Amino acid sequence: MSMWWFVTTLVITVFISNSPVYAYDNNPLQDICVAVNDSHTSVFVNGKICKNPKFATANDFFASGLNVSGIAAPGAGGAAKFVDVNNMPGLNTLGISIGRVDLEPQRLVPFHTHPRATELITVLDGILYAGFLVPDPANFFKSRLFSKILYPGDVFVFPIGLIHFQFNVGNKKATYLTAFNSQNPGFIFIPNSIFGSNPPIPDDVLTQGFQLSKTQITELRRKFS
Repeated sequence: MSMWWFVTTLVITVFISNSPVYAYDNNPLQDICVAVNDSHTSVFVNGKICKNPKFATANDFFASGLNVSGIAAPGAGGAAKFVDVNNMPGLNTLGISIGRVDLEPQRLVPFHTHPRATELITVLDGILYAGFLVPDPANFFKSRLFSKILYPGDVFVFPIGLIHFQFNVGNKKATYLTAFNSQNPGFIFIPNSIFGSNPPIPDDVLTQGFQLSKTQITELRRKFS
């Protein structure tokens, strides 16, 4: 009997240790979280403190304004407005957020990623060319492009963490809603992150990484910093 219990316990232990439920951490909701041995320091895993439920109101779960465009960024060729945990407190810990983007004709939302979220866009007006890149498993120096021309009513999804873009190929403003399965999806614009970093990435690293001259690197820094 003792041998039977030993074998049973061993099997259960191996199953739990290899179960997918226990095999990974939850997705991070912040870019970095440096450990500190200080019992007096507050820990914000989701970046926010939870309100006492008895003080919650319906307004905590309400936001308005997506019927109009946001404030245009200078030189960006478009405007964006987002409803996330910062302006709808009730979203905290729910893992969802939404936004609206208005993009002028022939303008691009540049190559970017969301490290903590999959993005789903729904075109309301205009014509978009949208796509994302998937690494080629047979050659990690190459990638495969998944792209579509999108019209009003069309929906397209960008898997979490993958580089993607949206380009207005029409002759009028394009408007679309963008939903994320995170309250804090994160935005990493590839060119700006690389050529506009602070402190800057050394020229020797960039020239070798992109096979460009130092003069070309200087010009790219000027454009994206």
